[in-house]
Order: sequence, then C-alpha cells, then structure tokens
Amino acid sequence: MPAQESAAGHLGTLDFTTLLVEERADRVVVLLNRPEVRNAIDQRMVDELHQVCAALEQDPKVLIIAGTDGVFASGADIAQLRERRRDDALQGINSTIFVRIAKLPMPVIAALDGYCLGGGAELAYAADFRIGTPGIRIGNPETGLGILAAAGASWRLKELVGEPVAKQILLAGRVLTADEALAVSLITEIHEAPQLMDAAHDLADRIGRQDPLAVRITKSVFHAPAEAHPIIDQLAQGILFESQAKFDRMQTFLDKNAARKAAKSAPEAEKANQT
Repeated sequence: MPAQESAAGHLGTLDFTTLLVEERADRVVVLLNRPEVRNAIDQRMVDELHQVCAALEQDPKVLIIAGTDGVFASGADIAQLRERRRDDALQGINSTIFVRIAKLPMPVIAALDGYCLGGGAELAYAADFRIGTPGIRIGNPETGLGILAAAGASWRLKELVGEPVAKQILLAGRVLTADEALAVSLITEIHEAPQLMDAAHDLADRIGRQDPLAVRITKSVFHAPAEAHPIIDQLAQGILFESQAKFDRMQTFLDKNAARKAAKSAPEAEKANQT
C-alpha cells in the first residue's frame, strides 16, 4: 500500500522501513511490514510506531493497524529479545509504545490475520477494537521462552477476557483460534482475509460519522480510573454541552424527527378529509 499524505498530515513525508503508512483526512493505516520475520516487532519498528503516535497526538485521527503477508505480528523479535538484559526490561521498550498507542486521542482498530502472538498480541490488546480473519492465532507463549508477557498482557488481558481465560493464555500458553477469540470477545468480528481491511475501514467510517470531539472525550472518560467517576463524566459533559456540534447535531435530529412525523401524519389527515 503506497504512503500518501493528507492535506493536514505529514506522515507520508517520513522514511519508514518497517511500516507501510497511508494517511487520509480522517484516518491513518499502518501495516507492520517485516514479512521475512513474520512482522516481528523490533526496536526499529517500535521507533517508527512512536513517530506515528507523535503525529496522531498532534493531529488526532483513527488508527488502523494491520500486518502484511497474512500475518499480524508473530511477536517481539526473538533475536533482539535474546540479547536484552535487566536494564532493557526496565526501560519498558514495548510496553511504553503500547501504552502510548492505547492512549491515542482517537480510537485504534487492530485488523488481525494469521499469527498474533507475544508482543503482537499485546499490541492488539492495546487497540480499542480488534477484528480478525478465520486464520488468526492469538496468545502469549512467553512463559515457554522463560519470560513473561510484560508489555500489557499481564494486566490488560484479564480486563478483556476475564481471569480464567487470561490465566490459560498467560500461564498455560493457550493460543486461541478465531472462533475462540470471538467467543470471549477478544475480537468482535470475523471476516475472510480479502475483506478484512474493508471491514476495518467500515468500522472507521462508523466512528467517523460520530462527532470527533465527543469520541475523543468519551474515550478519555471510558479509560479514567473508577475513583474519577462521576465527576469526570459531568465535567466532560459540560464541555460537550457547550460545543457547536452538539447544537447542530441535536437540531438536525429534531428537524428529521419533525419531518418524519409530518410525513406520517399527512396521509392520515388526507384520509380524514376524504371521509
């Protein structure tokens, strides 16, 4: 997929080597592109994902993340992981970028195909939406390599699928099929591989039909800690109650509703006149 720059964006001007990036007016599509190692996440890919995040923090848009060659991401790059030591772990190389992705202002859609393992799965867990193909295999085999899933799975997965299933994945190395992932709501839709990106764009279109400010604020409120509610909800609503989009959208709703009622009552009035 060729990179293309929107009028407001600049990602198309950057030189990516591990990502294929397409920027549109309302969304950015990022394809993980290291097919020779099944899109394993290495330091260069992490650095380039930080560049994408920096752009989206300045110019908020929906982000769609997918893989190339029928694979999302097979995990972290084992060759690099093998050489990392304590100080590398303490830097939180992968966890830092996944937290940043999760905190992006607008929603993130992960479109999954094939292997989605280890760090690849943790990247998917950081997204707001996960859709997949029948061929996905998603899980965290880290304990089999003598480490733990330390880039989000150890706490995000329990929130996503519940403790029993999370423990099967994290402690027993269970890898879920597409149907199993759908059954526990780890993914919400299954599409054949040729239709996967169309489905991701359809979801981005649905998001795009909402008011962007309302979407951004709702995402922030959704992820606020429990003790912040209900005050944060009230403050956020106060901001939105003053937005012009609220008045315009509600007036449009009222006008359409009035028009429907008028259209429905017209035949009844005509029938009454005839009698």
